[in-house]
Amino acid sequence: MKRYHCAVELAVDVIGGKWKPVILAQLKEGVHRYGELRRRMPDVSEKMLIQHLRELEADGLVLRESREGRVPHVEYRLTEDGDRLRPVLEALYAWGTRRAADRGITFEPLPIH
Repeated sequence: MKRYHCAVELAVDVIGGKWKPVILAQLKEGVHRYGELRRRMPDVSEKMLIQHLRELEADGLVLRESREGRVPHVEYRLTEDGDRLRPVLEALYAWGTRRAADRGITFEPLPIH
Protein backbone atom coordinates (compact mmCIF):
# COMPACT_ATOMS: atom_id res chain seq x y z
CA MET A 1 0.00 0.00 0.00
CA LYS A 2 1.25 3.45 -0.92
CA ARG A 3 2.27 5.70 1.96
CA TYR A 4 1.26 9.34 2.20
CA HIS A 5 2.53 12.08 4.47
CA CYS A 6 -0.52 14.33 4.29
CA ALA A 7 -4.15 14.21 3.16
CA VAL A 8 -3.58 16.66 0.28
CA GLU A 9 -0.92 14.33 -1.13
CA LEU A 10 -3.46 11.48 -1.18
CA ALA A 11 -6.18 13.68 -2.71
CA VAL A 12 -3.90 14.95 -5.48
CA ASP A 13 -2.75 11.39 -6.17
CA VAL A 14 -6.36 10.32 -6.75
CA ILE A 15 -7.85 13.35 -8.53
CA GLY A 16 -4.77 15.22 -9.75
CA GLY A 17 -3.62 15.87 -13.26
CA LYS A 18 -4.97 17.97 -16.09
CA TRP A 19 -8.12 16.02 -16.95
CA LYS A 20 -9.42 14.18 -13.87
CA PRO A 21 -10.73 17.30 -12.13
CA VAL A 22 -12.35 18.41 -15.40
CA ILE A 23 -14.03 15.01 -15.85
CA LEU A 24 -15.28 15.13 -12.26
CA ALA A 25 -16.55 18.69 -12.74
CA GLN A 26 -18.50 17.62 -15.83
CA LEU A 27 -20.02 14.66 -13.99
CA LYS A 28 -20.87 16.92 -11.03
CA GLU A 29 -23.45 18.47 -13.37
CA GLY A 30 -25.14 15.10 -13.90
CA VAL A 31 -25.04 11.81 -15.78
CA HIS A 32 -23.25 11.94 -19.13
CA ARG A 33 -22.78 9.55 -21.97
CA TYR A 34 -19.24 9.03 -23.23
CA GLY A 35 -19.92 11.08 -26.38
CA GLU A 36 -21.23 13.99 -24.30
CA LEU A 37 -18.04 14.01 -22.26
CA ARG A 38 -15.96 14.03 -25.46
CA ARG A 39 -17.89 17.04 -26.78
CA ARG A 40 -17.61 18.90 -23.49
CA MET A 41 -13.85 18.27 -23.38
CA PRO A 42 -12.70 18.74 -26.99
CA ASP A 43 -8.99 18.99 -26.16
CA VAL A 44 -8.68 15.64 -24.36
CA SER A 45 -7.68 12.69 -26.51
CA GLU A 46 -9.95 9.67 -26.63
CA LYS A 47 -7.17 7.55 -25.11
CA MET A 48 -6.70 9.93 -22.16
CA LEU A 49 -10.43 10.24 -21.51
CA ILE A 50 -10.91 6.47 -21.48
CA GLN A 51 -7.83 5.96 -19.28
CA HIS A 52 -8.90 8.58 -16.75
CA LEU A 53 -12.51 7.36 -16.65
CA ARG A 54 -11.21 3.85 -15.90
CA GLU A 55 -8.91 5.15 -13.16
CA LEU A 56 -11.69 7.22 -11.59
CA GLU A 57 -13.95 4.17 -11.73
CA ALA A 58 -11.26 1.98 -10.12
CA ASP A 59 -10.82 4.61 -7.39
CA GLY A 60 -14.56 4.48 -6.66
CA LEU A 61 -15.35 8.05 -7.76
CA VAL A 62 -17.15 7.32 -11.03
CA LEU A 63 -19.76 4.70 -11.90
CA ARG A 64 -19.91 3.34 -15.44
CA GLU A 65 -23.26 1.89 -16.49
CA SER A 66 -23.99 0.10 -19.74
CA ARG A 67 -27.52 0.78 -20.94
CA GLU A 68 -29.29 -1.60 -23.27
CA GLY A 69 -32.05 -0.52 -25.58
CA ARG A 70 -32.66 0.40 -29.15
CA VAL A 71 -29.35 2.26 -29.06
CA PRO A 72 -27.03 0.71 -26.44
CA HIS A 73 -24.81 3.24 -24.70
CA VAL A 74 -22.62 3.83 -21.67
CA GLU A 75 -23.37 6.43 -19.00
CA TYR A 76 -21.03 7.85 -16.38
CA ARG A 77 -22.02 9.40 -13.06
CA LEU A 78 -20.37 10.27 -9.77
CA THR A 79 -20.56 7.69 -7.01
CA GLU A 80 -21.44 8.75 -3.47
CA ASP A 81 -17.72 9.11 -2.77
CA GLY A 82 -17.26 11.14 -5.95
CA ASP A 83 -20.17 13.37 -5.02
CA ARG A 84 -18.35 14.26 -1.79
CA LEU A 85 -15.95 16.18 -4.03
CA ARG A 86 -18.75 18.57 -5.08
CA PRO A 87 -17.70 21.40 -2.67
CA VAL A 88 -14.07 21.03 -3.76
CA LEU A 89 -15.01 21.17 -7.45
CA GLU A 90 -17.25 24.19 -6.85
CA ALA A 91 -14.42 25.93 -5.00
CA LEU A 92 -12.00 25.21 -7.89
CA TYR A 93 -14.56 26.59 -10.34
CA ALA A 94 -15.04 29.77 -8.30
CA TRP A 95 -11.28 30.25 -7.92
CA GLY A 96 -10.71 29.70 -11.66
CA THR A 97 -13.50 32.14 -12.54
CA ARG A 98 -12.03 34.82 -10.27
CA ARG A 99 -8.51 34.24 -11.58
CA ALA A 100 -9.70 34.45 -15.19
CA ALA A 101 -11.50 37.73 -14.46
CA ASP A 102 -8.45 39.17 -12.68
CA ARG A 103 -6.19 38.29 -15.61
CA GLY A 104 -8.58 39.07 -18.47
CA ILE A 105 -8.78 35.44 -19.58
CA THR A 106 -11.84 34.37 -21.54
CA PHE A 107 -13.14 30.86 -22.03
CA GLU A 108 -13.79 29.34 -25.43
CA PRO A 109 -17.39 28.26 -25.99
CA LEU A 110 -17.96 24.55 -26.41
CA PRO A 111 -18.43 23.39 -30.00
CA ILE A 112 -22.07 22.83 -30.97
CA HIS A 113 -22.85 19.43 -32.48
